[in-house]
Amino acid sequence: MKILVTGGAGFIGSAVIRHIIENTQDSVINLDKLTYAGNLESLLAVSDNERYVFEQVDICDRAELDCVFKQHQPDAVMHLAAESHVDRSIDGPAEFMQTNIIGTYNLLEAARAYWNELDADRKQAFRFHHISTDEVYGDLPHPNDESYVGRGSARQMDSENQSCVGQPSGCQSDSEHNVGRGSARQNEVQQELPLFTEQTSYAPSSPYSASKASSDHLVRAWLRTYGFPTIITTSSNNYGPYQFPEKLIPMVILNSLEGKDLPIYGKGDQIRDWLYVEDHARALYKVVTEGVIGETYNIGGHNEKQNIEVVHTICDLLEELVPDNNNSIAAGNQQGFKGLITYVIDRPGHDVRYAIDASKIEKELGWKPEESFENGIRKTVEWYLHKKVYEFIGNDYQNTQNI
Repeated sequence: MKILVTGGAGFIGSAVIRHIIENTQDSVINLDKLTYAGNLESLLAVSDNERYVFEQVDICDRAELDCVFKQHQPDAVMHLAAESHVDRSIDGPAEFMQTNIIGTYNLLEAARAYWNELDADRKQAFRFHHISTDEVYGDLPHPNDESYVGRGSARQMDSENQSCVGQPSGCQSDSEHNVGRGSARQNEVQQELPLFTEQTSYAPSSPYSASKASSDHLVRAWLRTYGFPTIITTSSNNYGPYQFPEKLIPMVILNSLEGKDLPIYGKGDQIRDWLYVEDHARALYKVVTEGVIGETYNIGGHNEKQNIEVVHTICDLLEELVPDNNNSIAAGNQQGFKGLITYVIDRPGHDVRYAIDASKIEKELGWKPEESFENGIRKTVEWYLHKKVYEFIGNDYQNTQNI
C-alpha cells in the first residue's frame, strides 16, 4: 500500500510516518510545505528508507498536488496538514482559513480527480482519511462549575447519547483530567459529566477550530455529493517527542530549563484529555487501513487532566531529572521550577474542558491507548532533555505565546 501523508513533517504527521515505515511494509509519500512547525529532523530515522519519499508542496497549490498524485499514484491519503495553534489563529485567522479550508478543498479536488481515473479495483480500495480535532465540538462542562451539578451540562443534552448539542465557551485550551485532585464531590460530579462522542454537534470556539470544522464539513460533503470515499478522525490533545514548543508541554519544559516564566491562562484549571502521539499514530493507521467509509472515529487517551496539574507534573519531573549543578533556576527559589509559574488573563473564547469517548474505535477497530500519562510524560521530558531540543528547534520557541 502506498499512502500520501500531508503535513508529514509536523508533530503528528511525522509520528505517523515513522510508525508506517518502521512497523509495516507500506510506502509513504510525505507532502509538506515546511512551515515554521515542519521539521524533517523528526524523520531522520526513516528518511533513507526506500519506501519513503518527500515532496515539498503546499496543499493550496492545486497544480503541484495534481503532479504528486500523477507521479506517485497513492492508494490512500492521510490528511494532517493544517495550521493548528489557537493563539496564532486569534492573532491572524486568515492563514488558518487559507490552509485549513482552501487547502483541504484543493486536496479533495485533486484526490477526487485522481480517484475518478483509477481502475475499478483501485477505486474501490482508495481511502481519503481526514484528521481533525476534538476542538470542533466546542467545550464540555467543568467539574468545578457548581451550576452543572446534577444536570451534566449547560448545553441541551441528547438523551440517548449524552452528546452536547450547543454549549457555552469560556476558558482555555491545553489541559488534563483532575483525577486525584479535588474532593470526592468533584470526582462524583466529573463522572456525571458528558464526553464528546461521534454524534456531538459542532460548536467551535476559535478561528482554528472553526476552520477545522469547516474542513470536516467539506470532507463529508464530498462523500455525500460525489461518493468520494472519506473517513474522519478527531483526537484529543497530543503530546510526545518532536512537538513544536508553542504547545503546552514542550513550552513548559523548555521555558523551565531556560529559567523563563511559565505563563498560565486564568487559573490553569482547563481540562484536556491527553493522548501520547505514538498511540495516536497507531490509531490513525488502523483507521486508514480498517476503518469504514463514511464513519467518524474519536481517538482519546483516557487521561483528563487540568493544565496546572500537567505543569506541576513536568516541574516535578524536571526537579528529579535535572542535576542540581546544571539547574540554573534562580538560586534560593524554594519552589524550584514551580516558582516560574505566573497566571495571566485568560485568552478569548477559551474552552473549559475536552473529554473524548473513544469507545467506538475500541469496539469496532480494536484500538485503545497503551501509554499511561505518567509514563508518557516522563518519556517526553526525558526526550527533550536527552535530545537537546534547543538545537532541534532553534530559537523559534522564544517567540511563542502564553500557555
